[in-house]
Order: sequence, then structure tokens, then C-alpha cells
Amino acid sequence: MTREIVFRPEAESELIEAYEWYEGRQLGLGNDFLLCVEAALSSLQRNPALYPVVSKQVRRALIHRFPFGIYYLIDPERVVIISVFHARRDPNQWKSRVQ
Repeated sequence: MTREIVFRPEAESELIEAYEWYEGRQLGLGNDFLLCVEAALSSLQRNPALYPVVSKQVRRALIHRFPFGIYYLIDPERVVIISVFHARRDPNQWKSRVQ
């Protein structure tokens, strides 16, 4: 079964912010970032249990070529993205989003 992917508003904001940052550094780099994010999302949508649990029930899929992880929860019908998070940021920021 393929689950629906749902972004929490904070995760969507982080994704947009990262895209804009990369695109501002080099034209097209933001698009490359989004393509890598889409590849990771496609993989976790097909098999969400593939990626490791990093805290409680939260799993992390690393984004190829970029120092970001996609933090998510699995429920019976969907995958909930709680954060698109840079690897050097304080992990307590995304951990506070887990209920």
C-alpha cells in the first residue's frame, strides 16, 4: 500500500526556506535540492519502514547530495513529514514537534 505524504506547516516552511537558500547561492541548485527531496520522498512513500528510527517513533531519510534529513512519522494511511532539517541544526527543534 502506498501511503499519502502530508507535510506539517513547519516542514513545508523549512523546505521552501532551503530551496530559496540554495537557489540564491546558484541558479538551479534549489531545483537540484528539490529533485533530491522528491527522490527521498518517493522512496519513503514506497517503503516508509526502510529508514531508521532516530527518536521515539520518528524516522529519518537522508537527502542525497545535501546535508538535510526528512523526519517523519508513519500512520496507517499516511506518512507525516514533521521536518526537513539541516544536519547541523539543533535536533531539539524538530523533537519538540513530536507529540
